[in-house]
Amino acid sequence: MDTVIVDDEPAARRTVRECCEREGDFNVVGEYGDARAALEALRARPPQVLFLDIQMDSMTGMALARALDPENLPLIVFVTAYDHYALEAFEVSAVDYLLKPFDDARFKATAVRVRRRCAGQGSGDRRLALESLLEQLERGARERERSEAQPRVLAEAGSRMHMLEVSQVEVVEADRNYVRLTVGRETFHARSTLQQAERSFQAQPMLRISRSCLVNMKHVKEVSRTPRGDFILVVAGGTTVTSSEGYRDPVRTYLERLKLAPA
Repeated sequence: MDTVIVDDEPAARRTVRECCEREGDFNVVGEYGDARAALEALRARPPQVLFLDIQMDSMTGMALARALDPENLPLIVFVTAYDHYALEAFEVSAVDYLLKPFDDARFKATAVRVRRRCAGQGSGDRRLALESLLEQLERGARERERSEAQPRVLAEAGSRMHMLEVSQVEVVEADRNYVRLTVGRETFHARSTLQQAERSFQAQPMLRISRSCLVNMKHVKEVSRTPRGDFILVVAGGTTVTSSEGYRDPVRTYLERLKLAPA
């Protein structure tokens, strides 16, 4: 199956390409880091399968998908690092998705569905499935814009409740049935899951560095590496957190974007 990968992160493209190579029947005929260049190529030579990142700088994956020729739609697998994109919509759709970071088992499951759908779906079916999915995603995006993220959250320290500005929270960590919020040298607790907290902090540049930790990147002051390659982040208040192996690539990619371009 001719396959194209569109993602503005080189590491992410490499991961998908290597997974495709291991499967054997996914023939990668193109990789693009720029969505607009990808759109021209996709219109000129539609592949059978398209792995498409949702969040790109020049054009979102949703906008690119809408711009494709509806009569020659590839089978699209959306790739995203952000689970606040309505994954429920993907779960009930005929369009598949991969949530970064994914492992070989998750990719293999996607590959099985892609083969089945390539064999059983016509262009009209794909068009209807894609249109339904995009409408749900865009509706969710509009609702988030209207509600916006919470400007403050209620948390406790000792026997007292405190109203915290979300912009001041430096680190959010899962702690059993609570999350631990770090503000400077103080810590607070709120009854919540990490996923719920992530939605409350979505207006902040929060980066998930492990399954149990989010970091507000605007408060990060120092970054270093462990001998095994994980990232050590020090925030303004002095708290130090370390990324896990499974999130090493997303953290590296985020930090690469912050580097100044060479002269």
